[in-house]
Amino acid sequence: MTSRLILRADRDLVVHRDELGAVGNEAFRVHGELRKRADVAVAGADKAGAGTTVRAAAELQGRNFGAGGELYTTLEVWTSQVKTVLQMFAHVSNHLDYSKKSHANDEVEIAATLRGRDGSAVPVSELQKYVK
Repeated sequence: MTSRLILRADRDLVVHRDELGAVGNEAFRVHGELRKRADVAVAGADKAGAGTTVRAAAELQGRNFGAGGELYTTLEVWTSQVKTVLQMFAHVSNHLDYSKKSHANDEVEIAATLRGRDGSAVPVSELQKYVK
């Protein structure tokens, strides 16, 4: 089954449902992996939950090394950027899941609404013959 979205009068975008699902699944997979591997703030966490990077920054700062504050800043920027990328992957995954489900519901509604003379549902492939 294909989805057809009009971009301009002279061009169509055709997306296969399987492709939507594959892209959405990959976005979900990458989101999960990135969340596990990129969280350097809690890597090597102690009993209090402070990761090795946080502890190193605190140790440096406690000994009056300027690198301690810079390490905190680096960690904050890194964490912020990782969160942004995670949100992007989550958005892609959620949007494609929604699009796939919405399209399937639209097809069911079309099939239920459009009936032939004998009362049977008119398949989308039959309708496409009339609009080409």
